[in-house]
Amino acid sequence: MSVQIEKRRFDCSALPKGWKREEVLRKTGLTSGKVDVYYYSPSGKKFRSKPQLARYLGDTVDLSSFDYRTGKLNPMLLRKNKRPKGTQFDYSRGMRNDASLVPPIRQTASIFKQPVTVIKTQPTSKVKSDCKHGTQDKPKQVFWEKRLQGLQAYDIEAEALRFVELPSALKAIGPSIADDTVLQSLATALHLVNGPIVGQTGPKQSLKDNPAVFLNPEQPLVAALNIEEDDILAQEQRVDQARERLKQALRGLES
Repeated sequence: MSVQIEKRRFDCSALPKGWKREEVLRKTGLTSGKVDVYYYSPSGKKFRSKPQLARYLGDTVDLSSFDYRTGKLNPMLLRKNKRPKGTQFDYSRGMRNDASLVPPIRQTASIFKQPVTVIKTQPTSKVKSDCKHGTQDKPKQVFWEKRLQGLQAYDIEAEALRFVELPSALKAIGPSIADDTVLQSLATALHLVNGPIVGQTGPKQSLKDNPAVFLNPEQPLVAALNIEEDDILAQEQRVDQARERLKQALRGLES
């Protein structure tokens, strides 16, 4: 729906010679009766607000008592500058002091720690520090190991190294987690985690349906697994066998 408007333009005596003030009256539509005010410089440049005028005129015209809506000087708008000269902050941005031109100043909390006196009106009252649960360490990213997925190591002859196969008892937890990602996760946990490595001990069905919520980022991406004494002995035997094969291979090189 088109809006019919009526325009009237006058000389503005409160501004330098040649400046025009225009009133645009909306005669139809939802905003019928609203009057928009614009100003035109002698060169024909259009201004839609008092800040635009102030930036354009700078210090050549004092707009501190200028009423934008009426185009007249209003002494009630004059604001005496109470800020000492040479102060650190200057929010006027080069314009004359006018409270209507100064942008809002955001009031933020101090970045420096301030002493606070805690007054409890009830014996059971708690302050914010009393409500902390667990450690306050920086949270860890879930599934960060997937950023390394697809990267492969190569030997000196540019041949891709064969991935170590996971034991059948190790089950990966998470969306599309490859075996090499599980190994990276295990190696990182063994290197960084101070406590025992137990895997993901959350509810099995919940870990399957929504691992991003129920996953513990402190543990590797494997299902919980109990290591028995027999498992440790079997691993020690495999290590001894590998050492024996290496010993025989070194002897063959010496002979």
